[in-house]
Amino acid sequence: MSLPRRAAHVAIRGYQLTLSGLVGRQCRHWPSCSAYTDEAIERHGLWAGGWMGLARICRCGPFGTHGIDLVPERLPEGAAWHRPWAYGRWRGVNAPATPLAEEVHDPLPGP
Repeated sequence: MSLPRRAAHVAIRGYQLTLSGLVGRQCRHWPSCSAYTDEAIERHGLWAGGWMGLARICRCGPFGTHGIDLVPERLPEGAAWHRPWAYGRWRGVNAPATPLAEEVHDPLPGP
């Protein structure tokens, strides 16, 4: 792990162990915003992962999104270092597919 990524991880972990308990564990998503940001930085680097985390924190509010929101496996299409806002998902969540949703979209078996 590079030094900037390690420093970000230590800062996030420090927040989780200290301030998070004082503020209250009230994140509307799973995983929590701090865990999401930590994973995004680990997976995509400090620049892209940091922007993904910022977008997630902006969505985590009374009128924002909620539920399961996983870090994407790949960077979004069109994301580049000179367009940092393109890294984050500013609306919606990245929820895994549910078996029920797959059943609804499967065609009926033929005769």
